[in-house]
Amino acid sequence: MTAMYVDSYGSGAPLLLIHGWGMHGGMWGGVAERLAEHFRVLVVDLPGHGYSAVSSEWRVVSGKQIPHLPLTTYHSPLDNIVDQLSAQFDEPLSVCGWSLGGQIALRWALRHPQQISRLTLVASTPCFVRRPGWEYGMAQKTLAEFAAALRQDYALTLRRFLALQVRGSERERELLAALRGALMSRGEPDLGALQAGLEILRDCDLRGELPGIRQPALVVCGERDTLTPPQAAHYLAAQLPDARLAMIEGAAHAPFLSHPDEFMKHLMSFLHE
Repeated sequence: MTAMYVDSYGSGAPLLLIHGWGMHGGMWGGVAERLAEHFRVLVVDLPGHGYSAVSSEWRVVSGKQIPHLPLTTYHSPLDNIVDQLSAQFDEPLSVCGWSLGGQIALRWALRHPQQISRLTLVASTPCFVRRPGWEYGMAQKTLAEFAAALRQDYALTLRRFLALQVRGSERERELLAALRGALMSRGEPDLGALQAGLEILRDCDLRGELPGIRQPALVVCGERDTLTPPQAAHYLAAQLPDARLAMIEGAAHAPFLSHPDEFMKHLMSFLHE
């Protein structure tokens, strides 16, 4: 099994950052560097994203030797990504997952609980799409249209997705420009990986499993998030046995970028307990 690409900063207790759909580890930006003043920060590129590209060979990018993951790696369900992460990290970790990364972190805590010491779930949800009895998600038809658009023009679809992430946020234009610049800094994500990620978002429903997740958890949400609305965060914090909610006013789907000081305050308080 080929390892995913991981950047490491700082020293101390390990803290792994997992990015969201279509993104890469570099999207964490200055928050990773600030956290590295206190922890050994590990920033992963999920399969088919960033430097964890797909091919049969290795390549060198900006002086770094980059792993390529086989095609079979990402054409598999959520558990396959979780098990790859589990195999790559052999020590207990604090894990911070953003959006889809939060669902990965939750599933990891269920499948391999001995590996996860603390969970931070940023702009995340146990169930991304609407279902009977669950109104706090995207309409299934909307997600299906998004998947169809991805097949036709995935660069344009990614740009639209970035706009959705910052919609309504304070400093929306500035934030969108920063996201667009950061997204392509590690090359384009693989189309197959993007499609597989949408399948996870479509199918994943962890609501019934939340009471079994015993790790201390911090749920961080943006007050203006339209992709994973605050109601989903309230539900997540209420259903996890040992969780607290941090609502960041004026933030949308990327609170660690739009409001880094407030995000850091909540996260540092939680991790230093």
